[in-house]
Amino acid sequence: MTDTSVAYQCPNCGGPLEFAPGSAKIVCPYCDTELDVATMEALFARKQERAAAAQEAKEIRWNTGEAGREWGSEEAAQLKAFTCSTCGAEIVSDENTMATECCYCGNPTMLPNRFEGMLKPDFVIPFKKTKEEAVAALKEFYKGKRLLPAAFTANNRVEAIQPMYVPFWLFDSAVYADGEFKGEEDTVFETSDEIVTETRVFQCLRSGRMTFHKIPVDGSSKMDDTYMESIEPFNYEEMVPFSPAYLTGFLADKYDVDAEASVPRADERVNRSALEVLQGTVTGYDRCSLQDSYIQKEDDHVAYALAPVWILTTRYQDKPYTFIMNGQTGKMVGTLPYDNQKSLLYMGAVTAILTPALYFVAKLFLT
Repeated sequence: MTDTSVAYQCPNCGGPLEFAPGSAKIVCPYCDTELDVATMEALFARKQERAAAAQEAKEIRWNTGEAGREWGSEEAAQLKAFTCSTCGAEIVSDENTMATECCYCGNPTMLPNRFEGMLKPDFVIPFKKTKEEAVAALKEFYKGKRLLPAAFTANNRVEAIQPMYVPFWLFDSAVYADGEFKGEEDTVFETSDEIVTETRVFQCLRSGRMTFHKIPVDGSSKMDDTYMESIEPFNYEEMVPFSPAYLTGFLADKYDVDAEASVPRADERVNRSALEVLQGTVTGYDRCSLQDSYIQKEDDHVAYALAPVWILTTRYQDKPYTFIMNGQTGKMVGTLPYDNQKSLLYMGAVTAILTPALYFVAKLFLT
């Protein structure tokens, strides 16, 4: 997190600086570095400016009120919502869906209630991948996994497969990014009795303006954020204005994390990306590390969109395994079971191969 105050620390060792009584010098009690007042003011002037700017940036908020629209009465009448009696997930479907399975727990559920209480999305990314392609992608996902239990792959059947539109908040942001980096350059030389490493330290200042488009933040607490980020990116060039027609034959998850609650995640993604861009310009050093920074948002826009996802569930030893596929690009993620016996056999084989080589190396060193 960007500091909104300034700590006066030694530029050499990082220790706290002290004014030396009876002197015009500021002294580090840890490494004896001495700084005069003018040098001290020049050294920390930029830090003071950055702290003030960071405090100002901290007070600028996203305009989340513009994301989504209210449903028209006729549009709302075509949609229905239900709460799964087993796991509590809220799901939205079209008016023709009278019975379905909860894609999270597989519980068969009737849909008696009318849809209500949800903003109308601004955009939707239509499905491109079919059910058959999702099943084929799952089988391909198993290939090459040496530690999978044999029974899992031999008897595996997809118990449930659901196409679902997942709610996303899309954040656009123009920012000013300012960063201070420490570049280090090592020189190694030998004396008669020791090897000496000399490290030169450089202060590297970087700043610039950047624009980020459609940073997605998952609006459903039921969907694993790590999984949802793993199936990115979506191709936003194929995103179209929302129409309820796209929900025909599909389910749509009702968001339970609103745009305002998604702001910290959006800020974290923007800030991390902006600093990575700045650090990427600090080259020619053996090491580079971030020392201080601030990010100030200069413009923003938030939209509400639905993104296509296939959710596939299989079962092994009475435990469900869920896999998620990007319904537009086909990218698949999920967690697979682990065969402990295969692992032991695999490690034993590796050890058997390495032991003679290690013995040979040890013998060379001992002779």
